[in-house]
Amino acid sequence: MKELGLIDEEPDMSKDIGLLLAMALDKVAFLPFGLLVDQWRWQVFSGEVPPERYNQAWWELREKYQGVAAPVARSEADFDPGAKYHVPASVPYSRYFIARILQFQFHRALCEVAGYEGPLNRCTIYGNEEAGARLNAMLEMGLSRPWPEALEAMTGESEMDATAILDFFAPLKAWLDTQNEGHPIGW
Repeated sequence: MKELGLIDEEPDMSKDIGLLLAMALDKVAFLPFGLLVDQWRWQVFSGEVPPERYNQAWWELREKYQGVAAPVARSEADFDPGAKYHVPASVPYSRYFIARILQFQFHRALCEVAGYEGPLNRCTIYGNEEAGARLNAMLEMGLSRPWPEALEAMTGESEMDATAILDFFAPLKAWLDTQNEGHPIGW
């Protein structure tokens, strides 16, 4: 009897594009915003951006990193950064940015440990004891070791590496390159 949720055969790779696009809209599209929130905070805390430019600096970063302009005219009488809970609560936002990078770096490293060869987005480590042991070795450290040591225990690298995101979404990038051929890109 087939277990609930399992499939008889692997779907054709052409079926990956929709799933990868949905994931990219969540994971990749977030990265510029995840970066700019704390860039704005750091510029404010350092004094680089004075109070009379808070809102202007916010929208400059939004345009620079996201290509997004204010939907209506904004002034310093507005405080759009305050609409993001983390700003008035003084909660660092870089943790979310870093988590997205590490998520894919961990996935790639565990797929390598599992001996997987193929598109990274199709890798599963389900049931692989070596990958499980590597994950467990990192988790067992808890807060007892500096994070670069934990990262190295998991990935074999002591520095974060965002290229795993590119590897994971490579099939989508190839598809998008074809779809966008001959069309202007950017803002």
